[in-house]
Amino acid sequence: MKKKEKAVVVFSGGQDSTTCLFWAMERFEEVVAVTFDYNQRHKQEIECAKNIANELGVPHHILDMSLLNQLAPNALTRENIQVKDGENGSLPSTFVPGRNLLFLSFAGVLASQVGAKHIVTGVCETDFSGYPDCRDIFVKSLNVTLNLSMDQDFVIHTPLMWLDKSETWKLADELHAFEFVREKTLTCYNGIIADGCGECPACKLRKNGLEEFLKIRN
Repeated sequence: MKKKEKAVVVFSGGQDSTTCLFWAMERFEEVVAVTFDYNQRHKQEIECAKNIANELGVPHHILDMSLLNQLAPNALTRENIQVKDGENGSLPSTFVPGRNLLFLSFAGVLASQVGAKHIVTGVCETDFSGYPDCRDIFVKSLNVTLNLSMDQDFVIHTPLMWLDKSETWKLADELHAFEFVREKTLTCYNGIIADGCGECPACKLRKNGLEEFLKIRN
């Protein structure tokens, strides 16, 4: 049974956030999606998020976060920086410093304006590529900070926190959203919807998880 409460979903149009959107729609009576435009590498991400929200009938906010682009040069904000995994303990070139800190903080501000108690994000510590702002300890810490800063009782939900990519596909399947997520989301760093380019780190992670899940399901 759905809670008669409202949730804000941090939404990029990718596999993880779209799965979280379906998760929230199953649990809360009202769901709002928020996408952040930080002049990321490809605008297809924004368009994909808009199209998915529109198809699902979910109110959608797009917030200007271009300042983040100025502050954080990396592979997702600069076309001249190559997408590559971290080496010798370093972070991948796709890590955007402060991104989830800012996204969740502004999602909290939006939640306070629209009367939402719940904030949903697709961060994951299992397949997190070493990103420090995808860790459970960070989310819990920020949840406390948000509540103190705005004198609210927000609850930040992380449905994927302890799932690997195969288990994320399984969750989408359980939510009756498997084909939707597979065909209409954009995970690829090169801006290709669905199965993507197949070569970038994000596509490889998605593909490996999909293949593992299909072996189990079939």
